[in-house]
Amino acid sequence: MGSRRPGSLPGASMRARLPAPLLLLLLLASLWRGALGASELRDPPGKIAVIGAGIGGTSAAYFLRQKFGKDVRIDVFEKGTVGGRLATINMEGKDYEAGGSIIHPLNLHMKHFVKELGLSVPENRHGLLGIYNGDEFVFEESSWYIINILKLLWHYGFSPLRMNMWVEDILDKFMRIYRYQSHDYSFSRMEGLFHALGGNDFIQMLNRTIDETLQKAGFSQKFIYEVVTPIMRVNYGQGVNINGFVGAVSMAGADSGLWSVKGGNKLVCTGLLYASKAQLISGTVLSIEERTRPKRTGGTVKLYEVSYNTASGSATDMYDIVLIATPLNRKMSNITFQNFNPPLAQFSDRYHQTVATFVHGRINSSFFGYKDPSRFHLANIFTTEDPNLFINSIGAVSPVQNTHEEVKQPMGPAVWKVFSKEPLTKEQMNLLFSSYDSVKEKKWLAYPHYSLPNKCPPIILHDRIYYLNGIEWAASAMEMSAVAAKNAALLSYHRWYGNMDMIDQEDLYEKLKTEL
Repeated sequence: MGSRRPGSLPGASMRARLPAPLLLLLLLASLWRGALGASELRDPPGKIAVIGAGIGGTSAAYFLRQKFGKDVRIDVFEKGTVGGRLATINMEGKDYEAGGSIIHPLNLHMKHFVKELGLSVPENRHGLLGIYNGDEFVFEESSWYIINILKLLWHYGFSPLRMNMWVEDILDKFMRIYRYQSHDYSFSRMEGLFHALGGNDFIQMLNRTIDETLQKAGFSQKFIYEVVTPIMRVNYGQGVNINGFVGAVSMAGADSGLWSVKGGNKLVCTGLLYASKAQLISGTVLSIEERTRPKRTGGTVKLYEVSYNTASGSATDMYDIVLIATPLNRKMSNITFQNFNPPLAQFSDRYHQTVATFVHGRINSSFFGYKDPSRFHLANIFTTEDPNLFINSIGAVSPVQNTHEEVKQPMGPAVWKVFSKEPLTKEQMNLLFSSYDSVKEKKWLAYPHYSLPNKCPPIILHDRIYYLNGIEWAASAMEMSAVAAKNAALLSYHRWYGNMDMIDQEDLYEKLKTEL
């Protein structure tokens, strides 16, 4: 027997003796078999359903169109009006933001949408702020910047400065999501997404209250009670028992440079829906069921049957992929999942009710301890935790169409927006206002009722059913919904085409740093 050269492979000499044309034919046949095996995976989906036309659903339709291309049909179901929890209310012939109102300057998805859709941003002019504890104002803002700095130093030392640095550090880490998503990386679990952004620190924040988080960071109880708590109450209608991450988002929502969209933030949703070239179906989705259907080319395929009601009656349609962009809460979207084995998880986590009351009238400054109304110059009042206080906040608001109008003088007639846990009684209205001529009330299941331990619902509910709103259990905000929408669009794309190397990558931050 002849010896084989070191490193040579068994059968190498046999292959070497094959004629070159035959070797080429074998190679082509191998490639052809591989192409046939991959063709089913590579066929684009025919139809995708998106349930919900709020900022999450319309963002998802927009990102799905970008990834899957022009030929896939995208249907967006909405039982109410496009915009969902982004909505306006009309008072005295003008529209005012009644839902999600503010956008942070570092919300890059929202900034991109506004630019892409040709929308404009009004010049925001904010009035003076006071923080009321039920007996007196613990802090009142001055029109002089230097006086505000001195007041804050006197009351809280360097805590406000440290708070800015603490929020900036969290925002810096959160901003990593834009780099990950620009490189098309996605995550199959919310916990994995947050770990990729901020490591164990972010995971701990999700499972600690903002109170405990800030105390561990060295902030005083006085600062937490008098500054942090009022901000939680106005942004999320809850106190410092909410999780640390949503608390940080809330503190960022008290930052400078906040903005909104001229004409109403809901215009982003209508614009995204138009840009996505999706079909809007005005109807209520009742159920989703997995079905097996024969294929034209032989064999079978699994699809999702979506049953829904419209003004013209009941209907069903089949979809390859379904994205759910509405809270799976029975009071908000009572969707049933039929004939899944095993059954899909049911969500009973409740949403927190916030009541927004719009009042055109004159505020009663004596209720807040001002004996001389002419000395009252506050346009926004936040409140601390107090069982006797029946409001979370009250503020003078400008219409969404306004671009340069100053906030009206507090003692003149203005439109005031009052946040409270319960509807205001007539007696409470008479305490808050010296006179008023019109009132409109909007009850919102606006955001989750945050409690610990915090566990985000899954993103993947079934093989090709994705749930966006789980991100709200980390923090509920317009930008968070846009982040979840892009993640779900990328995740559905990569799982459809088998690009598993683009999902749940470890050490993504370090990996992308070395690629730059």
